[in-house]
Amino acid sequence: MTLLPSPSVGALAAQALPQPPTKPDALKEAAMRLEAGFLAEMLKSAGLDKPREGLGGGGTGESQFGSFLVQAQAEQIARSGGIGLAETLYQALVEREHDQ
Repeated sequence: MTLLPSPSVGALAAQALPQPPTKPDALKEAAMRLEAGFLAEMLKSAGLDKPREGLGGGGTGESQFGSFLVQAQAEQIARSGGIGLAETLYQALVEREHDQ
């Protein structure tokens, strides 16, 4: 039986840890989250977080968890291109970074 050399603990840790996000990635993510929050408020204003009538309704759970559904929908809309707010915010943040 031949034993193979094992990699050092440091080498294993370096492979397992994800790299920290770069500044542009962090700015894009922040802009995306802000757009998703804005869209969630718009969807709530449109009444999409309210329980629906008909088909027996979803009971208490539907009214309690409606906000989670609206937030998930808003995040998906923002990640799918949204209304362009995230991109506009990102560009403004990048320009501000370059001006400083």
